[in-house]
Amino acid sequence: MSQPLSYTICDAAGEIRYVLERKAVKNINLRVRRDGAVYVSAAPCVSAEYVALFVRANIQYIRRSQQKFASLAATHPSQKRYISGETFYIAGRALRLKVIEGDKNSVSCDGIYILLQIRDCDNDVLRRQLMQKYLDNQYRELFNSVIDKVYPVFSKYGIAFPRLRLRKMKTRWGTCAPKKGVITLNTSLAQASRDCIEYVAVHEFCHFIYPNHSKLFYSLLTALLPDWKQRKKILDEQFSPLLYV
Repeated sequence: MSQPLSYTICDAAGEIRYVLERKAVKNINLRVRRDGAVYVSAAPCVSAEYVALFVRANIQYIRRSQQKFASLAATHPSQKRYISGETFYIAGRALRLKVIEGDKNSVSCDGIYILLQIRDCDNDVLRRQLMQKYLDNQYRELFNSVIDKVYPVFSKYGIAFPRLRLRKMKTRWGTCAPKKGVITLNTSLAQASRDCIEYVAVHEFCHFIYPNHSKLFYSLLTALLPDWKQRKKILDEQFSPLLYV
């Protein structure tokens, strides 16, 4: 494949710069990253002129996404300092962090606050380690509970209970490896509402039956989760929008 190239289109509001990468994809995919950068992937047979028309047709979507990410960056910095007053989201619920000095190191939650008790409040490394361990445990517990709820429907298809893996991913909420019996979920997904997490889980489970995005796959997804489009829309609008056309 050729190296990605940078292009620019203009309208009354100014310029939109985007990077075009040639890939063996069926559709034109447009993605706005959290830093506001715009990336487009298209098959080699799709002309640059057609891609430019596609980007122009979605220019309002691009500007809305860029504005949203700029606003999020101002109010929810990605680099947490793990100090009192910071907000963390678990299953769509905002939890405020309180850091207090105490006789032992511990982390607990009362549904409103995450209470980080630590022997040395000025120890940046220890604050981070304690909070990351706590959040990792919360994420795994949350995802496991969703998998436990979703699985019985798919057990009827003879699907073995999958192994769950968690990792940070830049462009996907989840992946499925049917041959290995593994579902991988993006740790960032834990910030979304439980309904959105269930949508991703059902989506990945459906890949055990149809390891593609065929009409049969979407028919099964719709039969099992009729409102999946609404859930996906909420997920994309609130977090990391991806546009597939």
